[in-house]
Amino acid sequence: MSPAVLSLVALLVAIALSMASRLNVGVLAMAFAWLIGTYVAGWRVEQVAAGFPSSLFLTLTGVTLLFALAETNGTLERMAHRAVGLARGRTRLIPAILFVVAFVLSSVGPGSITTVALLIPMAMAVGTKAGVPRFLTALAVANGANAGNMSPISAVGVIANTRMAEVGLGGNEGKVWLANFLAHVLVTIGAYVILGGWRLAPAAPGSGSTTAERFERRHWLTIAVIGTWIVGVVGFQLSVGLAAFLAASVLVLMALADEAAAMKRIPWGVIVMVCGVTVLISVLEKTGGMDLFTSLLARLASPATVNGVVAFVTGLISSWSSTAGVVLPAFLPTVPGLVEKVGGGDPLAVALSINVGAAMVDVSPLSTLGALCVATVADAAEARVLFRQLLIWGLSMSIVGAGLCQLLAGVIASF
Repeated sequence: MSPAVLSLVALLVAIALSMASRLNVGVLAMAFAWLIGTYVAGWRVEQVAAGFPSSLFLTLTGVTLLFALAETNGTLERMAHRAVGLARGRTRLIPAILFVVAFVLSSVGPGSITTVALLIPMAMAVGTKAGVPRFLTALAVANGANAGNMSPISAVGVIANTRMAEVGLGGNEGKVWLANFLAHVLVTIGAYVILGGWRLAPAAPGSGSTTAERFERRHWLTIAVIGTWIVGVVGFQLSVGLAAFLAASVLVLMALADEAAAMKRIPWGVIVMVCGVTVLISVLEKTGGMDLFTSLLARLASPATVNGVVAFVTGLISSWSSTAGVVLPAFLPTVPGLVEKVGGGDPLAVALSINVGAAMVDVSPLSTLGALCVATVADAAEARVLFRQLLIWGLSMSIVGAGLCQLLAGVIASF
């Protein structure tokens, strides 16, 4: 078996195992890359190791460390409590406020998983007291967090934009963020209407309130440091990751947060997954396996349907697999070859479709976001109901996402 075929088989096996087992596929992907590169392709170990994305590793580690520090010292939690308190008993506004709060928190850096983990316990408690259905609360928080997950300074946004830049689609950070935001806004509006959010009665006095702890000096200083970091990255084009390390160092040196506790909260498993799959993708590209992969994808689509088809395929895989760790690193590098083999299409629109299609299914309880929502429901019977609702909704998003991408991805790409 040639190195190209073997590397493609290895990638497909890694994707399959990411959907069917608890194994961190980044570890397996690195092992596959070493075995194929060294013992089949005949490369030196250094040539295999050259595929490790050191810049991406530094960026992901720096960003997640910075927001782990802000989480451990209570800053993010207090911000979320204050924002949710804006509803003041107006039950109809609670889902919208939850969506906006989750969107903002996720956009400024922590990403969707941290945002949902912070927000969903409080949101479920407030929503239940005010009479908001658990299903609608879960969708508002999870979709809001996902809507901000592709911002240029969030971990997943960094992954998507880095992989796109590597295939000549750099400089589109705003469109990446916008496409993902619009898709999640549309489906959340649909959920709000379908689930009767507009018919919710006003809450009884105090029933929808949440007690917010007072901001202390360390919280205001943390907000100031993170705000300065955002201004530096957005306004002065500072390195996202290296500037995050500087901001994190300032927080630690000022004794504003516990470094040891923050280190434990960094999602090392996700970082290993992303980097490991990227190493295997590098081997796939160098051996010619990427051409085989894009040929397989090209058989499923035509120039007129490629956006919808690729969104549907990535959505189905992402239902059981990791969007950031597996789907984006595996599929975004295929874009130029896929467009060429299909015989037409806009490469940027295809890339946006991959991002959106993979993200929209993440409310499924088979993914981390949906699982976090279900975990907040103490009653076993009610938890099973929410699990089933989120599973049906999440899987249906592979079809809805395909339709939205077919209709809108080309429009957004042409702005």
